Amino acid sequence: MKLQFKHQKFQADAAKAVCDAFAGQPYLTPSYMMDKGYVENEQVSMGEAERFTGFGNSKLISELNDGAILENINKIQRSNQIEPSRQLEGRYNLTVEMETGVGKTYTYIKTMYELNKRYGWSKFIIVVPSVAIREGVYKSFQITEEHFAEEYGKKIRYFIYNSAQLTEIDRFASDSAINVMVINSQAFNARGKDARRIYMKLDEFRSRKPIDILAKTNPILIIDEPQSVEGAATKERLKEFNPLFTLRYSATHKKDSVYNMIYRMDAMEAYNKKLVKKIAVKGISVTGSTATEGYVYLESINLSKGNPTATIEFDVKGAKGTRKITRIAGERYNLYPNSGELAEYKDGYIVSRIDGRDSSVEFVNGIKLFAGDVIGAVSEEQLRRIQIRETILSHIQRERQLFYKDIKVLSLFFIDEVARYKQYDDAGQPYNGLYADMFEEEYRQVIENLQTEMGDGDVYLKYLDKIAAEETHAGYFSIDKKSHRMVDSKLGDRRERTSDDADAYDLIMKNKERLLDRREPVRFIFSHSALREGWDNPNVFQICTLKQSGSDVRKRQEVGRGLRLSVNQNGERMDTNLLGEDVHNVNVLTVVANESYDSFAKGLQTELAEAVADRPRIVTMELFKNKVIKDAEGAEQVVDIELAQIIFEGLITSGYVKKGILTDKYYEDKKTGSIKIADEAADCKESIIAILDSIYDSRAMQPENARKNNVELKLDKSKLGLPEFQKLWGNINAKSVYVVEFDQDELINKAIEALNRHLRISKIFFKVESGAMTDIQSREQLQEGTAFFKEESSVYKTATASNAAVKYDLVGKVVAETGLTRKAVVNILRGIEPVVFSQFANNPEEFIIKAGQIINEQKATTIIQHITYNKLDSVYDTTVFTEPTLKGQLGVNAMAANKHLYDHILYDSANERTFAENLDTSGEVAVYVKLPKGFFINTPVGKYNPDWAIAFYEGKVKHIYFVAETKGSMSSLQLRDIEKAKIHCASEHFRAISTDSVVYDVIDSYAALLDRVMS
Repeated sequence: MKLQFKHQKFQADAAKAVCDAFAGQPYLTPSYMMDKGYVENEQVSMGEAERFTGFGNSKLISELNDGAILENINKIQRSNQIEPSRQLEGRYNLTVEMETGVGKTYTYIKTMYELNKRYGWSKFIIVVPSVAIREGVYKSFQITEEHFAEEYGKKIRYFIYNSAQLTEIDRFASDSAINVMVINSQAFNARGKDARRIYMKLDEFRSRKPIDILAKTNPILIIDEPQSVEGAATKERLKEFNPLFTLRYSATHKKDSVYNMIYRMDAMEAYNKKLVKKIAVKGISVTGSTATEGYVYLESINLSKGNPTATIEFDVKGAKGTRKITRIAGERYNLYPNSGELAEYKDGYIVSRIDGRDSSVEFVNGIKLFAGDVIGAVSEEQLRRIQIRETILSHIQRERQLFYKDIKVLSLFFIDEVARYKQYDDAGQPYNGLYADMFEEEYRQVIENLQTEMGDGDVYLKYLDKIAAEETHAGYFSIDKKSHRMVDSKLGDRRERTSDDADAYDLIMKNKERLLDRREPVRFIFSHSALREGWDNPNVFQICTLKQSGSDVRKRQEVGRGLRLSVNQNGERMDTNLLGEDVHNVNVLTVVANESYDSFAKGLQTELAEAVADRPRIVTMELFKNKVIKDAEGAEQVVDIELAQIIFEGLITSGYVKKGILTDKYYEDKKTGSIKIADEAADCKESIIAILDSIYDSRAMQPENARKNNVELKLDKSKLGLPEFQKLWGNINAKSVYVVEFDQDELINKAIEALNRHLRISKIFFKVESGAMTDIQSREQLQEGTAFFKEESSVYKTATASNAAVKYDLVGKVVAETGLTRKAVVNILRGIEPVVFSQFANNPEEFIIKAGQIINEQKATTIIQHITYNKLDSVYDTTVFTEPTLKGQLGVNAMAANKHLYDHILYDSANERTFAENLDTSGEVAVYVKLPKGFFINTPVGKYNPDWAIAFYEGKVKHIYFVAETKGSMSSLQLRDIEKAKIHCASEHFRAISTDSVVYDVIDSYAALLDRVMS
């Protein structure tokens, strides 16, 4: 893969700001440098001869004095809405702030080209604080080389300073083309016994000091991350390079080291302009640890057209002891019997409420958990397993969403010890550490569940089937040069906690493009937490830190490796121009945190607020005073007090500002492009909006809770009024009443017969196995678990679940499950064989549930032949489309739509998603809707909610109104009797209420739909 680069205005603006600071400087060819010393290999006395050494940057002309440069800088600052500097801070220091992930290195490489193009300057030295950033900078030069050569018609010669390869410095000096040296601050920042070779007269460098030759070139210094480079001593050392001027680039400048800021693209602006990924957080909160609380982890709330369910992990008693299982639970789900009757769940662990609005589950005992909460005794190992599982789940969710956009998804795990990922036996052979084993176990389980959910034939599943669990993860760590083993990275900077191990970064950098290619199976990366800075990959969509977060760990540092916008398989950046949709629908970075969402979000927002502390917090008249605004033609004017007052008062009158705070009306009008500005400044609307955008708004910086529903469906009222929809709605909105007459004795007899034949309740028992260890022949024998030999196995029954302590209203429970009278249920229970009824004592809850299901199946088959529907005068009105609010998760159960009655669709399966996509792109379909739960048909076996109502364009198909039920399989053998009954009832209902222009049918695809309506 070859990464593609685009010209972006903000990067060009940043380069222009630097160049404009020296407006008035002419284009000059590089100046000659002369060095006294040797002539034709014969030493002569100093002053007797000079020889050509190379080229240097031409100095500033005398007319460009300090006053002229300060005036240039102030003009740039006013234009970029930055507080003008009162004086020059050094000769000359310019600061550029650029948020992580927007292309800081690209920007200063472009700036070098622009400075060369406008002024002829060609010598640049980039100073970096660490090996990590050095390697990242070097990689950026490599991958942008062709891109810039196409634009400027020349290439930069770049190299990394190495004290053992001093000929590179001679080439740097003697070459008149653009030359760049990248150097670590550690290479020159030392004195005394630790003095660096850069200051020494070296025989191999003709008794010259490298620093002297570099200084003669009068280079332009670029400080990358100055807050990590510039200590007091380093600032003095930098002067020895004799720079023409110094440029400082960072996302996190220190407040006391911001010199003449000329351009800023801070975290808030980058986020609002969607130049970086949206941040979402999956928090994991341990809310209890007492022995009286059973272990429960609420993984997620699952929304569907029926009632929401919850994915819950809890302990279960097994043959070999207690283990953890994950189950999909609905209301009334009882953890006690489902755990094998573990005592910890006996006290009220029955689900009483599942709320999709706040993603919570409440139990009968009053305990309420939100998605991501875990209670009970939780070991660190279990917490890490949950984090790994959640990262895999987020990865699969994002991967399913982006698969058909040709975007490869990567996930990144940070760990502190290599041994937790990879270990080595005595022979030096590698084997999995704890986290690698956990990953493979959880990954296989997630994929197995996905295969069950999606079924065969899906292209994405076929992609997954080709990737083995052990092949899809890899470790990027330092490599010991003797043993060739992965080892813990050495901390080159203990304060920043970053590593100076070049080989670790080398491996990551060399694989950057390969990792982006879908043909490469590696999708999950394990790396040392000390490698947090200096590298990133645009397609990292999940970051998980498998370590205890300490006070030294900055949230922005954790998320920084994944903020860059993603690329597709052609290496194209997934921004607005390419996507044609909201960038943040695709580019979402999910952080799987080992703390609650609230805690992580608060910490991140605090750091972001610190980073933009100098932004104004409220709108006042002073906000506009002395700012430069431009009209549509580009003409500039400075806002005086009178105009500032007019603009401010106009914003209040328009309802955009209340008590100094920007209102929701402002953001709504901005989104729709309908902002109104006072007439006196209306031509400068865009400039005024840019000034208002400088206001710090904590709402805009709030990271999304990845566990919550991130889509709220909005009704498109214009579609509601379409003639096609009005005709459709008028033909299907009538209500009905059913009459059913059947022989109750027939139903009772059928139910008794079915219960005797099918009701089987599992018994709870313990399995006890014994064995002994054989002679151990090898380490592999222990690893494979073959060192024990099983000798004996016995099974023991448990005490029955039905005892004096628990009273069950069996008849009442079955009545509630079936809707039959108590008399009918009593007759059924009395009629079944004693051996069948005796199973009740083994597991009462299971007996009630299964008996109710069997009776309902028989009830459905009995009534289906005897039902009649009659049309009522009452109808459904369109409020069913507005109550309640519909929510879903993009890429999970929601997708954007064009012809749908809402702006999104909620789907229940991959088949429904495909069906909706076909409806949305069909030339025959005028409008359609996934019918909300409020629209239903009453049946004897429960309410029935059809799936789809579809209006076709008249003349294109025979029938213009269609009500559809979509099923993944059309085989009647795979439809339960209750489903068959509801479908039959729906057919009778629509036959009773509508004319021949409405068709109701069950289909499995859009092709089947067209075939049906065309016939």
